Amino acid sequence: MTTVVKIGGARAVDPEGALADVASLVEDDEDVVLTHGGSTAVDETLEELGEEPVYVETPGGVVGRFTDERTMDVFKMVMPGKLNTDLVESLHNEGVDAVGLSGTDGKLLEGKRKSAVRVKEDGKKKIKRGDHSGTIESVNADLLETLLSNGYTPVVSVPVLGREKEGGYTAVNADADRAAAAIAGALEADLVVLTDVSGIYEDPDDESTRIDSAATPAAFDAVKDAAAGFMTKKVMAAEEALEGGAASVTVATANADEPITSALSGDGTTLEPSVLADEADTETGETAQ
Repeated sequence: MTTVVKIGGARAVDPEGALADVASLVEDDEDVVLTHGGSTAVDETLEELGEEPVYVETPGGVVGRFTDERTMDVFKMVMPGKLNTDLVESLHNEGVDAVGLSGTDGKLLEGKRKSAVRVKEDGKKKIKRGDHSGTIESVNADLLETLLSNGYTPVVSVPVLGREKEGGYTAVNADADRAAAAIAGALEADLVVLTDVSGIYEDPDDESTRIDSAATPAAFDAVKDAAAGFMTKKVMAAEEALEGGAASVTVATANADEPITSALSGDGTTLEPSVLADEADTETGETAQ
């Protein structure tokens, strides 16, 4: 079984334990695909260049980055340029034969570019143009499987390859959690999302209220209700991963000695494919067999 690991990009996330754990898993002949975020580093670089990061709120209340052309240039420099290279370097120092890839390499991650987004400003819905973002529609699983079968450990970063309406491609931003979800679905892998908290809490301020697992639609509804702030996107990504074919999704802390191994053993919030309601059964009122 393949494990897809996503390391978050928050300041409080220390990747050292995860990288050592990847090395241990690879040594045990386990296949691992590592993905990573990096929004914090992008923001810091923009600020060093004297520019302000721009975040917008969708009509549905989800806050995300607005990536104009200048921000996209910085994004390409920081994500596949520095952060991905740093992780590949660190894995080689752990004895792992790592290969760095962005979503544009070999059409690894591909989808339509969204040049305009709907936003909510001052209580009003507006269209904001000039965006460089996209939604992932396809994953070149063959490329990843070829690397894995030959003993390489892929380290994957956005941007992704965005198709333009008039033809051609543009590198665009995409949410790193959703990128990891797309990869896990395509590989039918277990997905481990490592962040700076130990899972999803019923009370976001109380770690003792962590939801350890969900295996039914009702339990997943409780997880969705509990998710707040940045965790909302992770739950959305988890649902996409399971819908795409992932074997399981676990949200767990990166700041542990063996965070991936621990997460796969249940130390975190684990979501099983059975949390997905069967739409046909829901519509007809029938019970799934």
